[in-house]
Amino acid sequence: MTEIGLLRHYPTDWNREARLQGRTDRPLDTEAAEVLAGLALPAPWDEADILASPLSRALVTATTLADTRPVATDARLVEQSWGRWEGARAVDLMATPSSGFVPTHRLPETMCPPGGESALDVWDRVHPLLLELGHAGGRVLVVGHKAVMRLLLRRADPTTPDPEIKRARIYPLQCDPSGRLSNPAAPVRLAPRL
Repeated sequence: MTEIGLLRHYPTDWNREARLQGRTDRPLDTEAAEVLAGLALPAPWDEADILASPLSRALVTATTLADTRPVATDARLVEQSWGRWEGARAVDLMATPSSGFVPTHRLPETMCPPGGESALDVWDRVHPLLLELGHAGGRVLVVGHKAVMRLLLRRADPTTPDPEIKRARIYPLQCDPSGRLSNPAAPVRLAPRL
């Protein structure tokens, strides 16, 4: 059994503009980088292995919190592709019925954005990683993206169809060797850097 802590990357300019980022690789904005520099991982996560999406917003979040500790990346953790919706604001897509847009937190797992991927596609690429992590044991902090985190939290607790995901919080889960997620625990806040 492995304990996995999910942590969302800090914001980019597109986050602040409420644009769908998906696989578009936007860097953290200046304000986010400054806030992040004042934070640290709380115990016991300060000794966990760290694994991040290779997209810069997640990787910079992970390396800033890691200090001098190594951070591994895994392409299977990249954000869900929103296809032709990427770069657009949800409010604008909703105002255009021909866009086919459904708010991402209500998007059925089988629905695929035009030119993007469905949540089931995301599961198909992330589940083999969970199998690996479930066999590893110990504790792993996974720094990634909201849609991927939402999917994993839903799989761990199907009674919470729209889990709230806040920044500066680690969402702990258990992962067994079959890649099954369970026992979501209360989020743990990042600590002030001393």
